[in-house]
Amino acid sequence: MRIVSLLPSTTEIVWALGKGDELVGRSHECDFPADVLALPACTEPKFQACGTSYGIDQRVKALLQEGLSVYRVDEEQLADLKPDVIITQDHCEVCAASVDEVEKAVHSRMGDEVTIISVSSSDLSSVVESIRTIAQAINAEEEAEQLTGHMKSQLQTIQQKVGKLRRPKILGIEWMDPLMSAGNWVPELMLLAGGRPLGAQAGEHSPTMERYDIQKLNPDIITIMPCGYSIDKTLKEIEQLTTRNGWHQLRAVENSQVFVLDGHQYFNRPGPRLVDSTHILGEILHPSVFRDEETHPGWINLYHNISHSTIF
Repeated sequence: MRIVSLLPSTTEIVWALGKGDELVGRSHECDFPADVLALPACTEPKFQACGTSYGIDQRVKALLQEGLSVYRVDEEQLADLKPDVIITQDHCEVCAASVDEVEKAVHSRMGDEVTIISVSSSDLSSVVESIRTIAQAINAEEEAEQLTGHMKSQLQTIQQKVGKLRRPKILGIEWMDPLMSAGNWVPELMLLAGGRPLGAQAGEHSPTMERYDIQKLNPDIITIMPCGYSIDKTLKEIEQLTTRNGWHQLRAVENSQVFVLDGHQYFNRPGPRLVDSTHILGEILHPSVFRDEETHPGWINLYHNISHSTIF
């Protein structure tokens, strides 16, 4: 079978199901595992993905207001790859190529010979459903049951460790300008890791916030995980948060409980590595339980990380 995956999370799912050798194409954002980088990219953004979070937000909104897709599908590349299955999503307009764009590309060059699978993950249960949907399309149902069972077992282990512990109030920030709190599956991960999530509801899109919303919530812990941003990229723009009025009066800031997380790799991808994401949150929320000699590389404490002290 020849598979094209147009979403980083679905590429990871295909690989975790043991079908990585059947992948023949990917999206421009698919980068894990590293082997997939050798595959041809079949999409590209219609906007400049560089600059500040505010600039990116404005360029994306301009495209959406004109009724345009945010991503371009390379029809010629897709046709050359001759896929049997193409996997995309219909959950978020700015996450990846839309199913409408993919269908248009397929029907114009390949007819009805290709199966298009579209998934929509908004919470942990729909992540599991997405894995099963993909598995059914690529003949990996048994592998899917093993994978989802393993994920469930690991998450239950984390949950059991925090069962009777105090639950700090935790806020996830998914975008810095405009401010957005982390919704979808993130509140569930925070709950499993022993926190009290603030600012967003599980299973719902990430809502926008104002500065005074954060002040009113006054969380014990703040996690910053911008969509598509690595830790280093977030640090380059962190002053958008740290220079806001009232920032230094927040409880989390006063207690140096502000953390920068690798949103791009761990929190923006609804796939198997959400288990890693939950463990990262456990290390942040309950260090005495989850931290060992080597902490997970997917996070830093904003105020304790000496190597980045120059940003202040």
